[in-house]
Amino acid sequence: MTGKTPWVLAGAAIVALAGVVFLTRPQTAQGSQHPDPRPGVTAEKILPDAFIPHNPGVTEAYAAARRSAATLDGVYCHCDCSKHAGHRSLLSCFESTHGAYCDICMGEAMLASQMAGQGQSLQKIRAAIDRQFGS
Repeated sequence: MTGKTPWVLAGAAIVALAGVVFLTRPQTAQGSQHPDPRPGVTAEKILPDAFIPHNPGVTEAYAAARRSAATLDGVYCHCDCSKHAGHRSLLSCFESTHGAYCDICMGEAMLASQMAGQGQSLQKIRAAIDRQFGS
């Protein structure tokens, strides 16, 4: 039976290594996809400040969404509101009060707007959001 021990240990090590690789890989929008941004999308449907709750960070997040509406229209929201609220993209979160009550929406909007303001591509913005907010 001692002849099998090295093979059992090697097999266990391979399984453990595969688990580490699987669990530590960069996070992506698993089971979700970023939508294609629509041509000509603007911030016109984003709620004005008078209609949003004034929770901490909300005014800034809605301002970020207004600055980068076209970018947000091409980003998946990792709170999965597309599945439970029928949202098309991260931009949809700010066309209602939904974004005011969700730290994920606000965080994604702030990051996307900041990166867009730095001239980052939509692909880089999506990758950063997937790493930070993906599950």
